[in-house]
Amino acid sequence: MRALAEMPVVLEIQDLHVRYRKVEAVHGASLRVTAGGIVTVIGPNGAGKSTLLNAIMGALPPYATACGTMRLFGEDIGALPIEDRVMRGMCLVPERRELFASMSVEDNLVLGAFRRKRAGERAYLDQMDVVFDLFPRLRERARQDAGTLSGGERQMLAIGRALMARPRVLMLDEPSLGLAPRIVREIFQIVARLRQTGVATLLIEQNARAALRVADYGYVLETGEVVMAGEASMLSHDAKVAETYLGIGTIGTRIGTRRDDATP
Repeated sequence: MRALAEMPVVLEIQDLHVRYRKVEAVHGASLRVTAGGIVTVIGPNGAGKSTLLNAIMGALPPYATACGTMRLFGEDIGALPIEDRVMRGMCLVPERRELFASMSVEDNLVLGAFRRKRAGERAYLDQMDVVFDLFPRLRERARQDAGTLSGGERQMLAIGRALMARPRVLMLDEPSLGLAPRIVREIFQIVARLRQTGVATLLIEQNARAALRVADYGYVLETGEVVMAGEASMLSHDAKVAETYLGIGTIGTRIGTRRDDATP
């Protein structure tokens, strides 16, 4: 894992507050995502993880408000609508995946490249082979309707569709949700391989064990606040993180050596 300080900052969030009418769901959160790095935000259900991600993407509902500083490659994007953030290279894979079930796997991937086609790029489909190399199963099922895929295959397709846009920042919301342990391992192995593409990855995940194994840097979010941050390897050896999020009550030889079916 590379040190965070060695990589240029791609996305920087400072003092972000998000309110749903009178209820503040995120309280002064700050984080940085670096080029080619994987940064994870872990925490329990209801901590505000998805709210944080949606605020960064500009995808909050109309009754929600966000204030704070959001910079992409140094540009303030806080006032930009979601369409402009997408055009600048931000891409979100939502928890629900939101595929077009009646369309083929290949057609879903082609739709992922729409931003690049709209921008006038002639080679807007040049990532198709890259995606198929990452997900050989998608190549096998290219003509198959997305609605017939398994849960793991749908997650692969959702990530692959996002990669078709050649994003500068890829945000993943709970990619392990609802998947069998074996598929979770496979998904996180692929997430680790995203470093080879150079994309900056922000990973929101409740499976803290898997997330910290694959990430370079991590943040712990509790009740809307960042309560801890550091190198992923440091967080995985922290006593509080281990007991609260990794399911380990005794620190020592068990930390880092205990494995279960959900560990990639």
